[in-house]
Amino acid sequence: MTDAALSHGHSDPHHLRGLQAASDQTGPAPKRIVTGYGFWIFLLSDIVMFACFFAAYAVLAGATNGGPTGAQLFDWRNVAIETVLLLFSSFTCGIASIAATVGSRRWFQLAMLATAVLGVCFLGLEFREFADMIARDAGPTRSAFLSAFFTLVGCHGVHVTIGLLWLLTMMAQVFAKGFRADICRRLLCFSLFWHALDIIWVAIFSMVYLLGSRA
Repeated sequence: MTDAALSHGHSDPHHLRGLQAASDQTGPAPKRIVTGYGFWIFLLSDIVMFACFFAAYAVLAGATNGGPTGAQLFDWRNVAIETVLLLFSSFTCGIASIAATVGSRRWFQLAMLATAVLGVCFLGLEFREFADMIARDAGPTRSAFLSAFFTLVGCHGVHVTIGLLWLLTMMAQVFAKGFRADICRRLLCFSLFWHALDIIWVAIFSMVYLLGSRA
């Protein structure tokens, strides 16, 4: 190839754009991707903790020490309402994420407020369930089964409480500063956290309440 051809090839705009694209692909990943990847690692560590609680519950589910069993304690109506509330809150959280993507503050605040209300109602029903069980002498110290139950379900409730505090913080930050890049990254992490709580609750509903009531 002649020098003229080489010179022409390197001055070709398509060739230059190809070199730029190749350079971009080998550069550092965007902060949004790095943040999401790092938060997924945190969520996996949290899921490992819940897996340990699930394993402990599976082993101790029959250790009632002569006390009440899950079939005698669980209120199906209460559990069904809790499940609907939390699953619907995942839907409203998704609406909030879409609103943040399109830059709509009004819809974002409304969707996040709906998510917060649903989460508070879920916690209220869970607290009422715990209070009713304790009033019936079925507290966490009554048996190994109840200790495992309160630990597993109570830990999930603590996570929901943390999620609600995080949600209110995000609402305040968007209200004050808008959809800045750093705030959007935090919203991404919050959305992943909230959806993970729904997945864990589905596992609790299936393993604790469904199998417990059958037993």
